[in-house]
Amino acid sequence: MKYVLIVPDGMADDPLPDLEGRTPLEAARTPFMDDLAKRGVVGGVAVTPPDMYPGSDAANMALLGYDPREHYTGRGPIEAAAMRISMDARDVAFRCSLISTDGERLLDYSAGHISTEEARLLIEEAQKLCTRQMRLFPGVSYRHILLWNNGPLEVKTFAPHENMNRPLYEILPVGDGDHRLRQFIWDSIDLLNDHPYNRRRRDEGKPAANTLWPWGQGRAPQLPSFFRMHGKTGAVIAGVDVVRGLGRLTGLEVVAVPGATGYLDTDYYAKGRYAVEALNRHDFVWVHIEAPDEAGHLGSIDEKIKAIESIDQLVVGTMLSGLKKLDDFRMLIVPDHATPIATRGHKVGPVPYLLFDSRRSRSNRIPYDERALQERVPRVDEGYRLIGELWGRE
Repeated sequence: MKYVLIVPDGMADDPLPDLEGRTPLEAARTPFMDDLAKRGVVGGVAVTPPDMYPGSDAANMALLGYDPREHYTGRGPIEAAAMRISMDARDVAFRCSLISTDGERLLDYSAGHISTEEARLLIEEAQKLCTRQMRLFPGVSYRHILLWNNGPLEVKTFAPHENMNRPLYEILPVGDGDHRLRQFIWDSIDLLNDHPYNRRRRDEGKPAANTLWPWGQGRAPQLPSFFRMHGKTGAVIAGVDVVRGLGRLTGLEVVAVPGATGYLDTDYYAKGRYAVEALNRHDFVWVHIEAPDEAGHLGSIDEKIKAIESIDQLVVGTMLSGLKKLDDFRMLIVPDHATPIATRGHKVGPVPYLLFDSRRSRSNRIPYDERALQERVPRVDEGYRLIGELWGRE
């Protein structure tokens, strides 16, 4: 038996007037997921505990079967693990985003989705901002890590992608040690704003990558291995560090997939193909696709529908074709949270899931989309318990 978990990040949404009251998932052409729904189970799940922010870090931790109330310490240390950054007990890791501001407002959480190569040049320059206790580590695109020995921990920070166009004074760090973080932010603007690279970006009509924004801080989490938790070996397919970090922390094989960008231009087909190959070595594969979430943050209906259709055809369809050559399988498809087009941010609340067992065809009339949440369908109130349904403990 093979087990598949597919997570279309942020795929769930709200009904939209531009789609005649439908959601992007309803409007998208998804023949493969539609067929699985007719022969499987459609239900609803509250992935993240109601008292926690529905971020992809805590939500995907829950989908792997780990209660985030017990294990979650912050996004920074998870992404640090993906980058193989060593942390001791005194280290605090921050996700450090390279963003665009005008000194007064947050203009772009991704600095125009700056390329990894371009960002690396600016992160190297920004090492000048670090004291002996601090170090910057370049990551992918706008996503980087600030490691701070004995750094501020009990301070409230704000995720840039949730605060587009807000005045900076409303979202600066608040709490113990906030003065040090605020100074780091202002110093980064002074250093990067007039950098020759940013002057060139402005000349080309691109947003300046002129501010470093630390958030999501935490100490290194201690997670039991996935095999110890579930008795199965596994692999993860993902283009973003927060998911690869969870894979590394739980002992899953982190598969490098060429063309997996963590953005709208990701190679969906390669993800599906590499996922099938991983099942030749493992019992379980976890496939994460960031694109629907990015489309939600951009507020683009067309891009979100396109991402959902690509997932259906090139990830789900490719995997179903490959799985025919392997053993029987169970497949769980579930977004980690909703990222509504209307708000461009993550939303608290349940999302629909789809569970299919190749050995047991059912007759189901509930479609796999947000309408299912209004029907009498199976409910899972604690997201970390959903993986039990994948194992077959129904």
